Amino acid sequence: MTALRRPAPAQDAYRIARLMRSAGEMMAPERLAAIQPSRVSASRALLSHAIRGRWQILCKRFEIDEKGNGVAEYRIDIGSWRFSFPVFSFEPSPHGRTGRIIGRAWDMMGALIEGDLSQVDFETTRNELPKLYEGRATPGTLIWCRSNRSGRFFESARQALTAGRQPDVAELAQTCYLMRNTGLDGNGTFGTKSFLAYEADHPLRWSLAAQMLCAYMMRVFAQDLLQHLVRLGSPQAPDMAKDLRRFLGVGNGSALGLMLFVNNHPRLIERWLFIREEAIARAKAVLPDEAGSQIIKLLTLVDKAITFRTQDRAAYENFTRSDVLAEELQIIRRAVADLLQRWQAGNRFEAEPFAELAASLEGRVHAEAMETLHSLLIELVPDEADALVDGLVIDEELTGRPEMPVHRLRDLIRNDYAWAFKLNLEVPASERYVWYKSVTAEEPRRGLATEVGQNVVNLGLDLPRLVVALDRDLSAADPNLSTARFLFAHPQHRAIVTRVQALAGTSLHSPHADIMSGSFTPAHITRLLNVGIHGIDKTRDFLDRNLRGVLFHGAPIPEDIASGSADELWFYPAEPNL
Repeated sequence: MTALRRPAPAQDAYRIARLMRSAGEMMAPERLAAIQPSRVSASRALLSHAIRGRWQILCKRFEIDEKGNGVAEYRIDIGSWRFSFPVFSFEPSPHGRTGRIIGRAWDMMGALIEGDLSQVDFETTRNELPKLYEGRATPGTLIWCRSNRSGRFFESARQALTAGRQPDVAELAQTCYLMRNTGLDGNGTFGTKSFLAYEADHPLRWSLAAQMLCAYMMRVFAQDLLQHLVRLGSPQAPDMAKDLRRFLGVGNGSALGLMLFVNNHPRLIERWLFIREEAIARAKAVLPDEAGSQIIKLLTLVDKAITFRTQDRAAYENFTRSDVLAEELQIIRRAVADLLQRWQAGNRFEAEPFAELAASLEGRVHAEAMETLHSLLIELVPDEADALVDGLVIDEELTGRPEMPVHRLRDLIRNDYAWAFKLNLEVPASERYVWYKSVTAEEPRRGLATEVGQNVVNLGLDLPRLVVALDRDLSAADPNLSTARFLFAHPQHRAIVTRVQALAGTSLHSPHADIMSGSFTPAHITRLLNVGIHGIDKTRDFLDRNLRGVLFHGAPIPEDIASGSADELWFYPAEPNL
């Protein structure tokens, strides 16, 4: 089985499948949390496409006063496609300012819209965006977005440039961003274009591409706004150094909503984990050339990762500290250097040297260090990884098979959900949690069932208990009975039956965990989304549930991309030496 649109020859496909890890190895929450950003993460994949296609980003207007109030508009040309990015900028205010969805005041609001934007649509977007749930996007709108300045660091950088000097790198490196994303809404919400309605040649058709382009444009605007405000106060002020502009990304904060996202998007989760595993397996199957060029490349990337971790100034609560990971990466470096020495000396004992390298390190280094190596290995097969990302076009509607006999349905459960039967689900009711939506914050929360109350709707998918309960009732039914007949007598199982049947034959869609138990750490799953799938660096945890980090940390700036001078290996940036 292969996710590539052009399947590999049967012999190669078998070899790749043999090198892929099983769901049992991958789906424990702690292991999912260890996954690191890679070329198939959404933000990095977007930049790979942008660099390869030399996307053009042009600022058409920038009419913002010295306090930050006004509008701007950007044009983005991607091949024969054109997009508009209108921006509505505001003076920072403490009133109604929050990073949460209930906020009513942001420092910037924007939209990603297909084609050139008419003045009518510009004004309609300006009026509708602040309404959020009550607002309606204009036709062709893909995403609505909002962000806030990092007040302290934005002002610090502004003061430094106004005074004629570059901002302090050590200070900016504490956050690595000027503005922080506080919301990206699309795929049909607020009247935006449904993801599945994107045309076959749409350049943002693969999952999360439009959201990531919006986030990149936040970064572009934040730097342009800073430079604009500096120039208004001091026309002779210097530009921010390009190395520092590349170093700064855009901030991102996430909370418990991502756990519900995982529950509700099992096909996306499965596909993404599958293509990452396939990309790693393809890299493990690479046979280095005579000079060992691929090993040299891997060694260079490991060195970048070590420097990055050594310079990391973020403080982590429960996740592994970067200085510890830097030491662990040194172990990996020695193993790669040893492989290179042996290879260049003509010792070719391994048929699959990169697979052997990874196997020799498994269990010897921390899981995050191991996943760092796996992510770096993907860079050995960049074209294949990019092709895998292009295939991330997913219909997430789940449909059942009412004609399926009960014995077949039970076989599926026993095979695909064997992990659920191994969990201890006898958690006392007093220690069981409920996932609910806060009335005041309109955000997902998790609380003890005894404290939340009886009338709260549980939004969490209690997958293991649903599966076990379904299996219990199936065991008492006629094995040849159809699913439709079974559900007629047991309608309470309809949703879980549909999910089991629709996801049959796939194994990477659901974490192997009891999310209702106090022993479950929500931040593990938030981290899978933020770090692995979105590609966020330096994610710091807070209260075991919230994560804050930085997107596009070290990414090329628009002029790099347009000129063709962008560094494809831009990630893990070293602090600029200004």
